[in-house]
Amino acid sequence: MTISLRIDRILGDRPFAEVGDPVLAVDDEGRGLLAVAGVHELGSTAPVGVYGIDDLTCRALLRARYPVRAMAFHPRLPLLVVGTGDYDGGYFFEGELLLLDLETGSATSLIEHELGRQVLGLEWLSERELRVLMAPPDAWQDKGAWNEGHTAVVHRPDWRVVPPRSITGYDLAGPRVAAPRTDRREDARQTVSGLSTNWDPRRNVRAVEALSDGRIVATLDGVRLESWLPSGRRQWAVRDDDGGGRDIVIAADERSAWAGLERPPREERAQAVVRLALQDGARLDHHAPAAPVSLVRCADGLPALAPAGRSGERSRLCIRRGSRIYFRETVSTQDGQQPGPREAWLAAADLGSIPVAERPREPGGAEVDHLCPYSWKPGETHFAGPGVETADGDLIYAGTVYHGHGLQPGGSFVVRRTVASEEPTWVFRTDRKATDLDDDMETVYVTYDDGEIVGLDLRDGYVRWRQHLTVAGVPVVATALTAIEPGRLLIGTTDGRLLDCSTV
Repeated sequence: MTISLRIDRILGDRPFAEVGDPVLAVDDEGRGLLAVAGVHELGSTAPVGVYGIDDLTCRALLRARYPVRAMAFHPRLPLLVVGTGDYDGGYFFEGELLLLDLETGSATSLIEHELGRQVLGLEWLSERELRVLMAPPDAWQDKGAWNEGHTAVVHRPDWRVVPPRSITGYDLAGPRVAAPRTDRREDARQTVSGLSTNWDPRRNVRAVEALSDGRIVATLDGVRLESWLPSGRRQWAVRDDDGGGRDIVIAADERSAWAGLERPPREERAQAVVRLALQDGARLDHHAPAAPVSLVRCADGLPALAPAGRSGERSRLCIRRGSRIYFRETVSTQDGQQPGPREAWLAAADLGSIPVAERPREPGGAEVDHLCPYSWKPGETHFAGPGVETADGDLIYAGTVYHGHGLQPGGSFVVRRTVASEEPTWVFRTDRKATDLDDDMETVYVTYDDGEIVGLDLRDGYVRWRQHLTVAGVPVVATALTAIEPGRLLIGTTDGRLLDCSTV
């Protein structure tokens, strides 16, 4: 039987949803098109959407590895050239020159060098000639590298058939010129606002849950918590300038919810956990843990705080519905009086070690059981991810295998483990990082950072179905997932939309 995912309802939909907060907008009046680039997020991508000016539908979408600096429509062909780039923080100005085919939606990276160049400006001089303004290759002993650059004219007889990585350093050689870095964010916002007053720079849903009365609540970047009515209208939202919400635990009486907040990047102050009234979002309680935590809903229905480690996302094990508080802990082995090498373990603390009246609270001072080495394969370092505890007490969670050159093919996994055994029951491997995971007691649903959703058999890890998520034919990436009941899923996306879905 063929199973597929169907989107039954969309919340948070609006014009220019795919790009979020715009930083650059370029139009093509002759063809009635507008290209809009969104903010580049740390560890993620920068979206570029091409829209019809008359109906604001998204015609094409690409996700660039670096911040977008320049764009230009080809004067005749259905092509958009996109220039990206950034300083690597120590030496090089890296970037790409991308060519987006508006008919096929495919994008081609054109610069031959592996680091590319930071592209600052683009202009078509003719159908065959493209002028490119670039930052210098690096900042080594170059005081003018931040406000000067190089300009070159690249000639190709037919830009529709330019091969990948075929523009060489010789093609990009050119004179030194002034190259001020211009912030065009305000112009972009005015452009999209002139076409629609309904656009909203929503980004990255972090968690989504359903209430018994039909309401849906979610956390996302810039919003601690928001509530949507069954009618599809947003009831209320609690804004947060520091980063927004992350995890959600609904109280048993559904009158309030705990929300774990994002720790502001590169800041040492404590991460907050707040309790908000579900009637209007009013703050009822507040807790500031001493160290990073994951807020989880345990098997008893109450919230708990699982230690998340000092290495951030890589050590953040977040197990839903656990009969204990599970976490990844790195400990030192002892050899006599000398500390030995550090090793990661799957650890757990009993729920009874924290009085109910004090939850959520970290299990500080509680007895911790080190159940088994976190990596079941000798020589591999496994990083943590989202997971669940099954009805029979096993753990199913996602993670990645450390490699010095980044995530390798097959380096992302979902594993089922019996906590008393070091050997896994089953392992499912892929090439992309999982963004969230949940189960409905028959199927494990996993979302990935390339937009794919996979349904695995809970018993043996066999792939029941897999597909890439699209909205109105445009690819989207899921960042949050909750299985409400067998065959019904709530999905949050990178573009701030909430999808009420069913499997058919």
